[in-house]
Amino acid sequence: MAHRSRILVVDDDPTVAEVVVKYLERDGHAVESVGDGAEALRRALANPPDLLVLDLMLPGMDGLQVCKKLRERWPVPVIMLTALGEEIDRVVGLETGADDYVTKPFSPRELALRVQSVLRRARGTLVAGGTGVLRDLDLTVDVGAHEVRLRGEEITLTAREFDLLAHLMRNPRQAFSRAALLDQVWGWSFGDTSTVTVHVRRLREKIEADPTTPRRIVTVWGVGYRYEPLDGTPR
Repeated sequence: MAHRSRILVVDDDPTVAEVVVKYLERDGHAVESVGDGAEALRRALANPPDLLVLDLMLPGMDGLQVCKKLRERWPVPVIMLTALGEEIDRVVGLETGADDYVTKPFSPRELALRVQSVLRRARGTLVAGGTGVLRDLDLTVDVGAHEVRLRGEEITLTAREFDLLAHLMRNPRQAFSRAALLDQVWGWSFGDTSTVTVHVRRLREKIEADPTTPRRIVTVWGVGYRYEPLDGTPR
């Protein structure tokens, strides 16, 4: 029997929450819904779901606070719901640790497809699927175990960050545009390429000795990014 993903929907608008729950249940997920951030955090920490659909604007503790506090304890995938036009909030949400975002008003079917995409990546069945270990000096990516170590210490990456790093390391010295990474890592044929920019920034903060002068994930001006091995080609 196929695994039923447990999803927690967090939105204080009962109409939006009801529609989202129905669409996700139709896809075979087990879905719970809550209307405030504090209760969402309590439930997520007590019994971590497979994914959160999290509204940015919530009474009391907002979505950014929930995402940040959750990220400090557990790398649960998060899809943030934001109002149309709030670009700065979307970027802040991604920097806080959200794996994806959908702007309101949104198509419930689009959200359901984004949920499927994030879940597949969280399970390591797309870009970072398979087994094997990628190494570059003190950086080790164990694809099968979905584990990253830097100087022997495990570092926590979101599913998207892990996929992005694995993809770049598997293709050393190859320059990718943001649009190409959005397609090959996120699986989107269109979308906001600032998503890629934010994830690269977060990765640099975690794996670079000096994120302001990156040596591994380098910028290729006018193109995008490439992975530059510090010790030859990763193997």
